[in-house]
Amino acid sequence: MALSRDWVGARASVALTLLVGLLSVVTGIANIGVGGGADFHLLGVLVPGVVRQATAFTGTLTGFVLLLSAFGLQRRLRAAWYATVLLFPITAAQGVLQSSQLSLPLVALSVLALVIVGVNVRAFDRELSLTTSQIASLAALGGAQAYGTAGAFALREEFRDVDTILDAFYFSLVTGSTVGYGDITPNTAVGKLFALSVLLVTVSSFAVVLGVVFTPLIEARFSKALGRMTEEQLDVLDNHVLVLGFGDLTEPILEELSTQADVLVVTDDEERARRLSERGYTVLTDDPSDEEAQHRGKVGAARAVVAATNNDAEDALTILTARQLNPGVTIVAAATQRENINKLKRAGADTVISPATLGAHFLAESALGRKGAETLEEHLLGDDGGGDIEAAAEIVEEVDSDGATDEPRE
Repeated sequence: MALSRDWVGARASVALTLLVGLLSVVTGIANIGVGGGADFHLLGVLVPGVVRQATAFTGTLTGFVLLLSAFGLQRRLRAAWYATVLLFPITAAQGVLQSSQLSLPLVALSVLALVIVGVNVRAFDRELSLTTSQIASLAALGGAQAYGTAGAFALREEFRDVDTILDAFYFSLVTGSTVGYGDITPNTAVGKLFALSVLLVTVSSFAVVLGVVFTPLIEARFSKALGRMTEEQLDVLDNHVLVLGFGDLTEPILEELSTQADVLVVTDDEERARRLSERGYTVLTDDPSDEEAQHRGKVGAARAVVAATNNDAEDALTILTARQLNPGVTIVAAATQRENINKLKRAGADTVISPATLGAHFLAESALGRKGAETLEEHLLGDDGGGDIEAAAEIVEEVDSDGATDEPRE
């Protein structure tokens, strides 16, 4: 049986990368100190115990880098894909070298994730594009650390316990992060003046970088409060149902679809978008008939499109746009007026249903004493465990031929 796109698509790649990253961190922390540095044999080869200690420590660091890569994959960055594909073999090797039962799941999951992410290379096609503020903040951080490291090493005679370039970098990083262990301190006035300058420069650079990092998170919270989606949320949409517009049928449609598929609603009504978002639905606040809005809603990756507003003209324009952007997608629509059914089909809809006409027909049939309409409704709504249209039609035929009962036959 073929695997669903949900299990092998972009979302699976992001989820597996997050899982491997977390497992690498947990495994590394659990294995730090295990074995006491004793030598061990791996496939007949003697491996020094210090290697196990080193891979446990570096495995933890690799896990954190993978978590960052997962964030990049969520934005569909090609650079994050390259980094992830490179890191998975490293995590697997680190798991092997840690040589413990705790590392076996890490090795197996790393191999599986490498395959899944590898086959989804086309899904991660966005080039890394940094804003001016991001570039400036990273440059400021790098320059500040370079200044602190080079200065501390050049003035090492003015400091206690600064003998190597590593000592100097340690002093600069600890000062900039405001940890301040106090193990390296200036001994002279020159050293103190330099330490003050390092404190001001490095702490400021860290603050700038944190501001750039947390600003998108704050924006995401505001977007959710206003019923808007962030670009990161839109990037991971795949194999979803795109509901274009909001009408009387939208909420019943969402209730039916939400338990069976991922759904994205596109509406230009901000109040309705906010309310739907508060109820847990995924909403994009934009014009549903606009080409750019449908692009953002990933109509090209959608499994189906639903147009069910109260305006047949708007639905027709929406259908035309969706059909142009994705010729192969299934499009269904609800016609407000029966005479517009053929028009919506000519616009590109595969299936068009007129709920008002259908409801009127059912009521008329029931008024005339025919029982098939109620039986069909019950079966389609799943009251008798059904829900299949073809099976419901067979039941209605049986009821019509019987003519004496409104209960479905076994």
